[in-house]
Amino acid sequence: MSKQQKMAEEILAALGGEGNLKRIGHCMTRLRVLLKDDTKADFDQLKQVEGVMGVVPDETIQIVIGPGTVNRVAEEMSQMTGLGVGEDSEPETDDLTFEEKAAIKRENIKQKNRTPFKNFLRKIGNIFIPLIPGLVASGIINGAANFLKNAEIGEGTTWMAILLVLGGSIFTFLAILVGWNTAKEFGGTPVLGAIAGMILFNPALADITLYGEELVVGRGGLFGVIFAAWLMAFVEKHIRKVIPAAVDIIFTPLITVLVVGIVSLYAVMPVAGLLADGITTGLTSLIEVGGVVAGAVLAGFFLPLVMVGLHHGLTPIHLELIDVYGGTALLTILAMAGAGQVGAAIAIYVKTKNSRLKNIIKGSLPVGFLGIGEPLLYGVTLPLGRPFITACLGAAVGGAFQAVMATAAAGIGVSGLSLIPLITDGKYFSYFIGLVISYGFGFLFTYLFGFKEEMADGI
Repeated sequence: MSKQQKMAEEILAALGGEGNLKRIGHCMTRLRVLLKDDTKADFDQLKQVEGVMGVVPDETIQIVIGPGTVNRVAEEMSQMTGLGVGEDSEPETDDLTFEEKAAIKRENIKQKNRTPFKNFLRKIGNIFIPLIPGLVASGIINGAANFLKNAEIGEGTTWMAILLVLGGSIFTFLAILVGWNTAKEFGGTPVLGAIAGMILFNPALADITLYGEELVVGRGGLFGVIFAAWLMAFVEKHIRKVIPAAVDIIFTPLITVLVVGIVSLYAVMPVAGLLADGITTGLTSLIEVGGVVAGAVLAGFFLPLVMVGLHHGLTPIHLELIDVYGGTALLTILAMAGAGQVGAAIAIYVKTKNSRLKNIIKGSLPVGFLGIGEPLLYGVTLPLGRPFITACLGAAVGGAFQAVMATAAAGIGVSGLSLIPLITDGKYFSYFIGLVISYGFGFLFTYLFGFKEEMADGI
């Protein structure tokens, strides 16, 4: 069941069931429904539905959902009730809630950023987003185990070996999961994508010689897996068009695996290997040579990438850096973006007299310290405008410090304070100082230049 279907069902239940609706309509952010019997509606239950940002009880009940989602929920409700969906006029700007203004601004930004390259990065992000819970859990277990090993605690014991197995399993078989998700994302059969990952990381490849050289297991890393799995989906769909339905289950996957498997060994692995080497070597050299400037630029421009939802597209780069160098120096630099935003939010909290804005910040700060920056981004800094820029400037200072200190992380999926256990080479304190620097300069820039009380009007 999709998120929109679940929302539609829960909204209908709170409104008294499918038979209680007379009309369904929506504008850009609000679902509008007319009921046969208003007494059957439970507004408290309606407000608890996940995804509902607010409810305006009136003759026509207005349910604030937000752009990009409201039309899908309305369509789901239409299918459930048999009622047509009407288009309603937009509410006046002054009548919009602060959350609606933020949601509309976010949707407008996304619409402007739907270029082919950015859509490609979103596809990459969609491949890795489902894996993040596993990467986070495994990364933390690995980080804790290695922290204990560095402290010479438990080395060689059974429980330490068990911890390393629990923390390392997802990384051992990550290519299979990435292949599965890639094929699924591009409309292919997931298991064929998983086979692409198995082929490129099969230990038996070391016994094969092509172009006069033995194959290197995993050459090209996850870049190769993504391309091979996409090729599986592409070839499968084209073969299925010409294979008779009666034998499709036999010959479509057979031909797909044979063709793509051979192409992967002869072409995908060498090309992806060059690409992976170029990216990892180039980034490492950029950080080492560029130092302060490189760290500042990378950290300072990362929040705009998060703003349009493209940051997950960097996941294969982080994983390739970890595979090659044992840690990603890019992640510790980019993590400063969230820290700069935390500092900016604290400055706004200190300066503003607006109780609603204070409550939004108070609710978003705890997860902000743990590296989850979206609530502060979409709820505070981005809608206010200038604090978004001063947060980026604060991040740039912290990013410059991390580049100079050459910190790196052995895992991904977490940021902020949560990333501390995953820092390599015992540089936990250096990374923490970088966070404090970003907090401090994000606060300072925002307090001095980034916020005026009139910005909070209408919140």
